[in-house]
Order: sequence, then C-alpha cells, then structure tokens
Amino acid sequence: MVRAARLFQQATKSAAGVEITLEKKIPHGAGLGGGSSDAATTLLGLNELFETRLDQRVLLQLAAQIGSDVPFFIPGSAAACRGRGEIVEPVKLPASFDLLLVKPDFGVPTPWAYGRWKESRELPGVDYAPQEYSGVRFRNDLERPVFEKFVLLGYIKTWLRRQPEVGAALLSGSGSTIFAVLRDGVEAEKLMARVRQNLDASIWMHVCTTA
Repeated sequence: MVRAARLFQQATKSAAGVEITLEKKIPHGAGLGGGSSDAATTLLGLNELFETRLDQRVLLQLAAQIGSDVPFFIPGSAAACRGRGEIVEPVKLPASFDLLLVKPDFGVPTPWAYGRWKESRELPGVDYAPQEYSGVRFRNDLERPVFEKFVLLGYIKTWLRRQPEVGAALLSGSGSTIFAVLRDGVEAEKLMARVRQNLDASIWMHVCTTA
C-alpha cells in the first residue's frame, strides 16, 4: 500500500499526504491476492479521493510496476490476464458462484511455487485434470509444485471434490487456500461442519460469492 501511494504521488505530481487504515480480513499467504488487492485498491481510492481522473489504462500501468498480479484487481471483475499479468481483459462469467474457501494454518510463498514448477511432479491419487462446471473450466498449473511439497492441500482438494455439495474444487493461486464451487441451493454450513469434523476443527473457512 505504501508503494502504491508513493507511486500514485509520483505519477500525479502530488505532494498531498494521506492516512490509510488497513483492516485485514484475508489471511496472509493464502493465494487470494490480499496484498495485491490492497495495492490496487489504494490506487483506485486515491484516484477517486483526489479526483485525478487517471483512466484505467494508466492505473493498470501503475499497478504493473508494483507486482504482476496487481493489475488484475483494477477492473473489479473477472478477467483474463496475459504477459506477466499486466495485460488485463475483463470477462463475464456465465454464472455467479458461491464459494467455500478453506485454508489450513500455513502459507505458501508464491516465488517458491513458481520456481518449483518445471521440476515438480504429480502426486498419485490426486486429479490435476481441468474441471468443467456450469460453463466454466477450472484449472491451476501451480497445483503440481504446491501439492508435491504440501501434501495436505492435495488431500483437501480431493476430499472436497467428493462432497455432494461441491461442483469443483481447486487451489487458489499458489495457495494455501483451496476453494470449492458450491452447487446451487446447498447449505454451506453443513459442508463446513464436515470439514471441521473430517479435516481440522480449527481450519479457517469463509463463504463468498463471485461478482
């Protein structure tokens, strides 16, 4: 956030100061883009606060200077990203999904996951194939290196996919969150209770809906 604020000041030639209060609700090292979304929101918020009217193209360029996945959060919608992440094309999902996020009490370093990708191998008994649900194809190539080291995450994904409430389950980013796409009309609380009973009584979980 500090880097984003300073970059905004440089781009707008502004000497005005600002006080930012951050209330974190996304766990650290979760693969949910918590830090990147903080940076993107800082750019968007300052642009609105100071009425500088930087267009989205400029904001994307600034975001790309902070991190490869920061531009993704500028449009505020689902998006396809190319290049190293700086080329962002908003897309519309065919449906809105309810998701159950499941994160054990450890994080996964993103640079490590990318660095291990070429040398990693698949674990026996874990299905890495793309999943099709409600017109969307779910796939994450980082599952291979992450599951090889953090075997529990592969187990959580496999367990979730077997549950009747779940249409698809996948590693989020580089982890350590696994998200489950819930089928229409299911009660997430019942699934959460089974997660606590069968996996970990203290595991972090959250239910959310895609935009």
